[in-house]
Amino acid sequence: MTRSPLPELIELERIVALGGAHLDARVSCEVTSRGLRFPVYAITLGNPSPDVPALGFFGGVHGLERIGAEVVITYLRSLVMRLAWDDTLHRQLESLRLVFMPLVNPGGLWQGTRANPSGIDLMRNAPLEASERVAFLVGGHRLGGALPWYRGVANAPMEAESAALCRVVEQELLSRDFSIALDCHSGFGSRDRIWFPWAHSTRPMPHLAEIHALKEIFDRAHSHHRYLFEPQSRHYLTHGDLWDWLYRKACSDPARRFLPLTLEMGSWLWVRKNPRQVFSRHGLFNPLIGHRQQRVLRGHMLWFDFLVRAAASHARWLPQAEERSEHERRALAAWYGKGRA
Repeated sequence: MTRSPLPELIELERIVALGGAHLDARVSCEVTSRGLRFPVYAITLGNPSPDVPALGFFGGVHGLERIGAEVVITYLRSLVMRLAWDDTLHRQLESLRLVFMPLVNPGGLWQGTRANPSGIDLMRNAPLEASERVAFLVGGHRLGGALPWYRGVANAPMEAESAALCRVVEQELLSRDFSIALDCHSGFGSRDRIWFPWAHSTRPMPHLAEIHALKEIFDRAHSHHRYLFEPQSRHYLTHGDLWDWLYRKACSDPARRFLPLTLEMGSWLWVRKNPRQVFSRHGLFNPLIGHRQQRVLRGHMLWFDFLVRAAASHARWLPQAEERSEHERRALAAWYGKGRA
């Protein structure tokens, strides 16, 4: 283990040590920031067989959004603490693979920047062009790293962090018939949103019915939740989205069902409750007051636990045949205004 000045990395390595033989922790790549080297960890637990479904939790892709990394680390800590006594969890892990990459961009976290130490926005870094017009700058550009949302040089290899995330997803998630990914971010609006592809097109994704079925079982199990499910394209389009890139790869096999989701935590609510945060770059993306941070970290554990159960039990709720057509019809009506609900 490395010795790091980054608190989130120190905590992650402490959890890995506590997990012992239950966890497999490997360094997917290393990055340098201001003379310091940081590892990018991929941590797995559960059944490694390709015959079982998998669920991946990702955070810290944007260095300014520390709460995204912290909520993933908090959930991993909860699982590790339960391993000592929870027989139900052990039985669950016999039929499921869990994957964690809580700190995809440790250099950005250390520098307090959205981008990685090379000035590149990792979520604009895939070799994928939007099929429709994107917003200036925010949709991804190649004007230079001095501006936010920089994609990097055209035709250059992906950044080490982006490539590491893609490599882990391909090895651990896309190698299976069914998998889900949840990438945790903050900073958009005053509602917590669950976004799904596409980010590069306003077209409906091929597995829209499966997303709608997942939302429906969550609504039924937790009728008073405050998440808003919607396609990311409802708000803006981007070039180079990593999840679009990986989802397109997954779709090359018709038998594979890979559902990439983004938890977009609404940070405007934190700013509204503490307006002074608007004068801090970190305050625009993170709950700076301790009790609010704890409330946020607690608040998403129900959603994380639900995804674990949904992935392990996917055969019971995935729609088939006519049921799938009905879910797709209702999803098109709800999210794209096509047809009648």
